Amino acid sequence: MLSSITPLVTLMSIPSPSQGVWHLGPIPVRGYALCIIAGIVVAIWLGEKRWVARGGAPGEVSDLAIWAVPFGLVGGRLYHVATDWELYFGEGKNPVTALYVWRGGLGIWGAIALGAVGVVIGCRLRGIRVLPLLDALAPGVLVAQAMGRWGNWFNQELYGGPTNLPWGLEIDVAHREARYLDVATYHPTFLYECLWNLAAFAVLIWLDRRFRLGHGRVVALYVMLYTAGRGWIENMRIDEVQMNDVLGLRLNVWTSIVLFVLATAYFVWSTRARPGREEVVRTKPPLGGEPAATAPAEERSTADPTA
Repeated sequence: MLSSITPLVTLMSIPSPSQGVWHLGPIPVRGYALCIIAGIVVAIWLGEKRWVARGGAPGEVSDLAIWAVPFGLVGGRLYHVATDWELYFGEGKNPVTALYVWRGGLGIWGAIALGAVGVVIGCRLRGIRVLPLLDALAPGVLVAQAMGRWGNWFNQELYGGPTNLPWGLEIDVAHREARYLDVATYHPTFLYECLWNLAAFAVLIWLDRRFRLGHGRVVALYVMLYTAGRGWIENMRIDEVQMNDVLGLRLNVWTSIVLFVLATAYFVWSTRARPGREEVVRTKPPLGGEPAATAPAEERSTADPTA
């Protein structure tokens, strides 16, 4: 019976790309990089729509991206190298490869942390209140993370344990963990996280429209929703480097737990201390012009489907 089921499972499994990089002459085009770039573009577009609906000036989110994106890339790489240092500084490794960001390896925690630092710097320079801006950006970041996870699919990395489920992910022998060389299909954790992030995006948009969240509560909910999913998905992964744990749990799981608790505490405190949504989103006029007109609350609630 098992032999008759196995071909069917293989037929229904998710194939991995035959290659993750293409060459346009001497220029390599990597699937991982394309996913990251596409995610950034969509996050800026969504953030711009939500920011204008909140009363911000058009174009400001794109301008702030000049700060946020480089900071985020550096932060993401630093976190990845710090937590996966064996890949670059272990015996027989080349430390210079830690700079090869185009090969993959961006830690979301570092990217979000330093990316937020870049946003804060840009906001201070332009006279923009930080919390309303971050609330406008948060849902789009979830979509960017969902799109970025497909980069792991192109690289055939960060997959889960073996499975015979119909949606099992095929992994080439060259990308399999040493202890699973005879296993063909694995849990597609990249897909699980992608779908979780998109569902969290929908929930976040609904809650924001329903309760008119403000004072950083959209960001807090973003952290809560994302870490709730990331915690259990992270535990499904089997990559050797990430097996370093603390008290039986992966470092990224502990990070999710800590951030979930902190975000929940802030959300509860903010709801009690600062109810409602702030209407003023600037501390000074936008560069090169008068303050942007702030639409009445009733208009803003319907002007943008993602507001």
